[in-house]
Amino acid sequence: MTKDLFGKALLDYQNGKYSEDIITSTNISDEDTLPLPYLFRKYTEMPKLEQKALQLSKGHILDVGCGAASHALWLQEKGLNVKAIDNSKGAIEVALKRGIINVKRIPLLEETETFDTILLLMNGTGIFQELSQVSTYLKHLKSLLKSEGQILIDSSDISYMYEDEDGGMWLDLNQGYPGELDYFLSYKGEKETPMKWLYLDFETLKTACLTVGLKCEKIMDGAHFDYLAKLY
Repeated sequence: MTKDLFGKALLDYQNGKYSEDIITSTNISDEDTLPLPYLFRKYTEMPKLEQKALQLSKGHILDVGCGAASHALWLQEKGLNVKAIDNSKGAIEVALKRGIINVKRIPLLEETETFDTILLLMNGTGIFQELSQVSTYLKHLKSLLKSEGQILIDSSDISYMYEDEDGGMWLDLNQGYPGELDYFLSYKGEKETPMKWLYLDFETLKTACLTVGLKCEKIMDGAHFDYLAKLY
């Protein structure tokens, strides 16, 4: 079971008790800081890729893994009908405190409503966890789409992280797909249970979409090996 340190951190910030940031790392990268204010960012502070996804959102919208609900908040303020979901109890409390009307603590695979737009942002493919689960998630997402509906998802091709200084690759092909990472998070000295987190390069995502009958087109490239895709 997770300790919901992510949720605790969000609640601390929301309640004016901000003193430390979240520390993250993966099995292939050193510790990094995830600043709490960034999770509460305004539209103008978001990467262009996220801004584009929000601009393209229409109809009844599902914000998957809403976190501090910054995306949902912007959409709701624009008068759009948005439902925000997350596994984190703390995140849900924060979303409610920030004024999100329709919020539910539910895993994506248990969602049953249908939507015109489904948003999976901030490495949306992370929720798939492992390559072997991608088709399960994509089939479920497809089942939640209304006719003419769209899924807007972002991710990164992280193969660059396996390059040595000379530009050669030190990829161990016995280790499986390079985008499958173990993700570690700590907050105020407490460590969260490690979780699986998946980065998908665009071609791999496109191939996975084809196998479940979804079309996949790239909307734009981001600033750092990342991209936004539309599935429909």
